[in-house]
Amino acid sequence: MTKGILGRKVGMTQLYDEKGNAVPVTVIEAGPCHVTQIRTSDRDGYEAVQLGFLDKPRRLAGPSVRGHIASLSSKRSKRRAAGGAEAIPKPDCEPKRFIRELRGSASGYELGQEVTVGNLTEVASVDVTGTSKGRGFAGVMKRHNFSGQRASHGVKKVHRHAGGTGMSAAPSRLFKGKKMAGQYGNATVTQRNVKVYQVDEENNLLILRGAVPGPNGGFLVIRETNKK
Repeated sequence: MTKGILGRKVGMTQLYDEKGNAVPVTVIEAGPCHVTQIRTSDRDGYEAVQLGFLDKPRRLAGPSVRGHIASLSSKRSKRRAAGGAEAIPKPDCEPKRFIRELRGSASGYELGQEVTVGNLTEVASVDVTGTSKGRGFAGVMKRHNFSGQRASHGVKKVHRHAGGTGMSAAPSRLFKGKKMAGQYGNATVTQRNVKVYQVDEENNLLILRGAVPGPNGGFLVIRETNKK
């Protein structure tokens, strides 16, 4: 059974353990989520569980989104019913703001089932995936931790520049992946093997030790780690 859940980052704080040591933790609002679709090898070529987090008002959801979670009466559906086609089962829940799939075995899950943070009670560590903070166009010192050029005589107004990037006459070009200035952040980042510090089922809170990617309020995918 694939253990995981979707959530939203609340923020960081610190808690105290039994010895009185301050432990930095991240508080995540995890679930409740609904199982909106189950992928099977026979139909889709792979196994996965699709979860939806945070209800979206129906007035903000398009027909395709509403039709994904509930049966809609349309000319196409009536033609399919008249032709004897079996209707695709729906989870019959509210439209969701954040939908993601968790690859792996779908055993133990049912369509429309509510998944809570209690599923992670016995999990020791998780992998957290989110979108990192976007910092715009940044130079090499901020983006790649370059040391910059010398602040001595002869170095004029290029103290934070990258320096020479040219190659020899043989390749006569730059190789892909050269560290240069560019967009920094706003990328999908996975923090591996984050320790689960506490699970609060009553308030749907998951408390992890340390930091996780993204700003406060950012959506996160939390799944049981396979890293020992």
